[in-house]
Parts: sequence; structure tokens; C-alpha cells
Amino acid sequence: MKLTFVFALLAASAQAFAPQRAVRISPLTKQFEGRTSAELGTPCEDECALESFPNLPESVHPGVLSGKAMMDLLRHAKENGYAIPAVNCVTSSSINACLEAARKNDSPIIIQLSSGGSQFYGGKGLDNSNYRAAIAGAVSAAFHTRTMAEQYGVPVILHTDHCAKKLLPWVDGLLSASERYFKTHGEPLFSSHMIDLSEEPIEENIEICQDYLRRMSKLGMLLEMELGITGGEEDGVDNSDRPIDELYSKPEEIYQVYEALTPISNMFSVAAAFGNVHGVYSPGNVKLEPKILDRAQTYISEKLGDKAPADKKPVMFVFHGGSGSDVSDIQEAIGYGVIKMNIDTDTQWSYWEGIKNFEEKYHDYLQSQIGNPDGPDKPNKKYYDPRECLRAAEVNTVKRLEMSFGDLKCKNILGLGEVSDAKNILGPRRGGLPV
Repeated sequence: MKLTFVFALLAASAQAFAPQRAVRISPLTKQFEGRTSAELGTPCEDECALESFPNLPESVHPGVLSGKAMMDLLRHAKENGYAIPAVNCVTSSSINACLEAARKNDSPIIIQLSSGGSQFYGGKGLDNSNYRAAIAGAVSAAFHTRTMAEQYGVPVILHTDHCAKKLLPWVDGLLSASERYFKTHGEPLFSSHMIDLSEEPIEENIEICQDYLRRMSKLGMLLEMELGITGGEEDGVDNSDRPIDELYSKPEEIYQVYEALTPISNMFSVAAAFGNVHGVYSPGNVKLEPKILDRAQTYISEKLGDKAPADKKPVMFVFHGGSGSDVSDIQEAIGYGVIKMNIDTDTQWSYWEGIKNFEEKYHDYLQSQIGNPDGPDKPNKKYYDPRECLRAAEVNTVKRLEMSFGDLKCKNILGLGEVSDAKNILGPRRGGLPV
């Protein structure tokens, strides 16, 4: 079905990292025809219809990125000294909160799913033998993200988080889905996957990552691999008792990975350990050493000699266990080539806190279906409608993520300026509540 669109040009103004160029909004092009909105016939107006952004490479567009567009965005982050927040999501609500926060901060975002989060998205009542629920849940979340990322008008990298050796069948199922999607769309369903074999011998870790990078690079996908152990506990993986030396990667090990993966593809990143710990701990209990990353970049650049990049940062690093870290440590790590930081614990709390605060605010209206301080016969439907407390959770999470975008120096990246207030907002039958 041929679609015709008429769009007004956006007046784009922002603090640019590069010389600003005009926003391009045009009728259907080959690139635009490949988008989810064109495929489904969903409305695509204003920022959804952008072909590119004023401050980013022309390949970067609204929606889920892969291949050249994804790599151009990550290089832009490394060259301009910011990192992209990568938020673990478990529901369509948490995905929407991330997209809202990204547009509010005029920035890209990474939406990622763990195996447990994927299973939850599919439904805890669904049997997960052979990881079928986790595979189906992640695929469902991918289609939701693809549909809505375009509507919010932001570029998204769609990623899956820690995949230990026992979970490889989960990623295999997702790769199969991307391979099938690639055949008809020319791009993978997901942007990237993380293979976390940090508990295995380094030789086995590298060998398996090589196999996956060969498979993924054919689709324009990025592989994230982990070296060293991220301490603490997350999603059922407990590393809180691991020896302290395992929390710090060595430059020689990082070079070993670089040397093994680069001949296959440059589409990989390294989650190197520099004291990272999952979860939130009292100040002083976590000692980050970002200079480990700097020493690794220097070591590898010296090994590469004349082939080293001009910025002497050959590796794209990922920061795991960032919740509760000092901003100074975060920004120092960015200076050493970190282009992505995972956020989970802090947004789990912000989502819950939004619900908690909503309950405290309207407590007396949430104790029964009928009867509240306004009268014994007054209905409480508009208070216990789940949309109300979930929206409160989203609003609180958007507020928390604004802090993360600032910490990562990832604000005003796109060049679109402030977002307009949403119009024609539909609420519960008797009207929405202020949250």
C-alpha cells in the first residue's frame, strides 16, 4: 500500500557536538519503506518521519538501529565523550518510560532485556522449558520496541544482557529470529547481544565469542563480551563472594580479545571489569579503578603501532554495575572509551518508588472498591485503575533517567530540542489523577 505523507519541517536547535545540519523529512524513501510504521501502516508523523538527526551521522534514524547506523552512533559517542544509558526492561511500560526519557533528553538510548526479564515479558505462567518463554518474550518486546521507538522519534539500540554459558540456547533462539527477520527486512530483529562467559577459562570465552561474532556480523549485529567478573548479584547470578582480583581485568587479556575478534569484525564491545559491582552498596564498599581501561587502551595502541586509531582508543568499553557509582568515576571511564553504561538497580527502585508514592498519596482511596474520605458510597475505580499507579511509576522512572543521561553526558545529542507536550491524552473513565 502506497502511503503519502505531508510533514512540517522541524525547527531544530540544540547544543551540537558537530556542525548542525538540517533535519530531513521527505516522502517515502527506500530507507523509510523498511521501517515498522510503513510495514504496519501505523501513523508516522513529525519526528517519526525523520530520515536523520541534525547532530548525528546521516545513517542514524528514528527506531531500532543495526549495522552501519548503530556503529556510526557508537563511534559518535566515543568521539564526542558521552555514553548511552542501557536500561533493563521487563514490561512494555518500562520500555515506554525509557523511550519517553530518551526523547525528553533529546538523546539515543539502549533498551535491553535479560533472560529473566524476557521470561517475565512473555509471562511467568508460560512454561520456559528450553527457554521458550524467554525467547518468545524477548521477541515480543523487540516488536514492541521497534513499533514504538519510531513513534517517539529516537534512535534505539535493542540489546540483550548477560548470557552465561547455560543460557546460550536463549540467545540462539533470538539469533534464529533475527536471521529470519533479516531475510525479509534486510536487518536483524535485535541490534546486539551480550555473551557473558567471564566465569569460563579465557580461551573458551574467546573461542565461543568468535563463533557468535561470525554468525552475528553477517546480520550487522554487535557482540558484547565480558572479561573479568562483575561483583554483586543480578537476575539470579550471585558473584558477591568472588575473589577481589577477579573484579579487575588485565590489559593483556583485553588485547587478547581484541586480537582474536578484530579479524572477524569490528562490531564488538568489551565489558571489562574495573571493580564493577551489581546492585547498590554503601559508599566506600565499591572501589572502581577506571584507569584500568586507560591502561588497556594505551597497551593495545602500542601493540598496534601505526595501525592504532588517532584517538588511541581502539576498544569500545561497556560499564556494568553502574548503579550508585560516583559521577566522577563514571565520567572518567567515559573518557577512556566507555560508550554504554548499564542501568538496572536504580530504575527498578524508581519504578517501585513511583508506585509506593502513589499508594501513600491516595492510600485512603485504595482500601476498597467503594467508600473513601469523600463519602461511604463514593467509588474508587479511578484510583485503583492500574493505569494510574503504573503511570506514576513511569513518570518517576523518566525523572530518574534524566539524572542518568546527565551523568553520562548524553543530553541534547540528537539536536531536536525540547519535546512538545503530548496532546489528546486519554485517561481512566473518570479522568486521570495527578501523579
